[in-house]
Amino acid sequence: MQDASKLRHMILTIALVFAPGPAFAIDEALLPRNLSPWGMFLGADIIVKTVMVGLAAASLVTWTVWLAKTMELRRKSALAIERTRALEGRMKLAEAAERTGEAHDAVAQLIQSCAREAELSRGIVDDGLQERVALRLERVEAAMSREIARGTGVLATIGATAPFVGLFGTVWGIMNSFIGISESHTTSLAVVAPGIAEALLATALGLVAAIPAVVIYNHLVRGIANYRALLGDASAQLMLLISRQRDSRDFRLARAAE
Repeated sequence: MQDASKLRHMILTIALVFAPGPAFAIDEALLPRNLSPWGMFLGADIIVKTVMVGLAAASLVTWTVWLAKTMELRRKSALAIERTRALEGRMKLAEAAERTGEAHDAVAQLIQSCAREAELSRGIVDDGLQERVALRLERVEAAMSREIARGTGVLATIGATAPFVGLFGTVWGIMNSFIGISESHTTSLAVVAPGIAEALLATALGLVAAIPAVVIYNHLVRGIANYRALLGDASAQLMLLISRQRDSRDFRLARAAE
């Protein structure tokens, strides 16, 4: 009888040792199955999901602008260098205007604007003509600079606002975590972990969107500044061309020759 009582006591002790406690059962039930980025996105609150989608779209816009503006800058800079080098020879303004034809690139616009002003002046080359040509060239340079810089402002906006948008997602996720603690009446890590993970993912996406936007914006600003310098060189070559023709008293345009 005593041996049977000892055996029952031993079996009960072993069962209590190996049986899972209530706290462990709750943690196992509440613990999220998938903490990968995609799993955290699917399990996130609708507000946090909206923030993540917006930041992902902003990152896509950043890289699209980078690709488009880089190709545009390379193409237009190469053409500007080619036309500027052609002006360095013994070319006359009428010949330069004839070569550009109906082209719409920046240096072609500079040449055509200069030739138009010379035509309106009826071939009279004086200080007034040079001042008027300089004004026209300045306006064309400003217009071409605005055109090449179009679309880069969105990069500055993304770089400035993306971290704060990500921070908003962080605050919202942490707030949801505290709400979960209050509703479950427990401080278990299984209750807090999903909201914190979602909050950190929103912060990470904000940085992923902001950092490349700032770097690419600064890179494009330097490229645009170099392009403006090329236009300044072309304008200087046109002013030198007019000055040389004035000194040689040989200022004839294509229409005047006809």
